[in-house]
Amino acid sequence: MYAVCVTLRIHPGHMAAFLPLVVANAKTSRTQEQGCQTFDVCVQDDVVFLYEIYADRAAFDLHLTTPHFKTFDNNTAGMIASKQVGLFEQVIQ
Repeated sequence: MYAVCVTLRIHPGHMAAFLPLVVANAKTSRTQEQGCQTFDVCVQDDVVFLYEIYADRAAFDLHLTTPHFKTFDNNTAGMIASKQVGLFEQVIQ
């Protein structure tokens, strides 16, 4: 298991445009990527928290190359004020 936690602070006035794009990316990842097991989108005020579980690091690396991720990344780059990414490997089963 490989967990990815992303915290995004969205520029004021951009949340309404950002949310449908991130939700579409999450749904496509869950349904079209065999290695994507979970992709949750959580929101509080101007912060979006993404909780993603992949089968392994290779599945996450593949996610970053998919057309839907690249489109999402390009279309939302100007909406994101800051981004923090945490990458975690499962140690205890």
